Amino acid sequence: MVDAVRDIDYEGLIRRNRRWDLICAGAGLVVLMVAVLTLLALILDLAVTGARVIDWDFLTSYPSRNAGEAGILSAWVGTTAVMIVTAFLSIPLGVMAGLYLEEYAPRNWLTDLIEINVTNLAGVPSIIYGLLALGLFVYGLNLGQTILVAGMVLALLILPVIIVSTREAIRSIPQETREASYGLGADQWQTVRLCVLPAARPGILTGAIVGLSRAIGETAPVITIGALTFIAFLPPSPVQSGFPFLSFEWLNTPFTVMPIQMFNWVSRPQAEFHVTAAGTGVVLLAMTLLMNAVAVYIRYRVRRQR
Repeated sequence: MVDAVRDIDYEGLIRRNRRWDLICAGAGLVVLMVAVLTLLALILDLAVTGARVIDWDFLTSYPSRNAGEAGILSAWVGTTAVMIVTAFLSIPLGVMAGLYLEEYAPRNWLTDLIEINVTNLAGVPSIIYGLLALGLFVYGLNLGQTILVAGMVLALLILPVIIVSTREAIRSIPQETREASYGLGADQWQTVRLCVLPAARPGILTGAIVGLSRAIGETAPVITIGALTFIAFLPPSPVQSGFPFLSFEWLNTPFTVMPIQMFNWVSRPQAEFHVTAAGTGVVLLAMTLLMNAVAVYIRYRVRRQR
């Protein structure tokens, strides 16, 4: 037995393993570069094609049957309004649900069932959420095909993502932090509010932005609930000149969003509308990048404050 162990060529075995490690690393790098370069090529083609139509008139004009006069005013305003509703509904609910499941919920079969379903819901196709909203919100509760319903269905869509990311961010906080807070006399809520949540805020924010970035480009759910493909008016202003100075009528108005406007123009045979759709895609991509840039900036400020 000892002689058999001595006969093993350990140096050769190590060399072969290192060789395979290098081969696997090289193959992975090649695949990564192909994927990244393909994505960059698509983005560059979109930017070069769409940049020709992006100007002030394009951003401040309504859609038109004439490609040279078509704009995305109603589309980007509708996208902004829907995302405001989505963020207002999904972020507080997602953070509170993740906080409860991680810090307060007892460990039993019901909690395990909830955790499994939350994880599974994160992978459900978005069209299912659209059908759910159509049956429950539009027809069941008679809320209509409005900005409020669009925000609700997109909030449901990204809620599992926010819950999971919130739990992971809270779980990453060392247990010693909680024990130190308890040792100073703080109760559980004070520990969560003053120690756990501030430390987990960058991770929670990242999950929220990832969810909103997914929601801003979704088309299937909003088409299912009846979003318009052509709209030439804006929702009522949320700010009024008289008391109470705030109006929520805009929540109950029809809407369109930029992904639907892009789908409408791409489906047309005229090449000019395809260029206009590319310009819409550039604006949508810029909005997504702006959201992520804001998240990175806030995370940087939070980490500096810590």
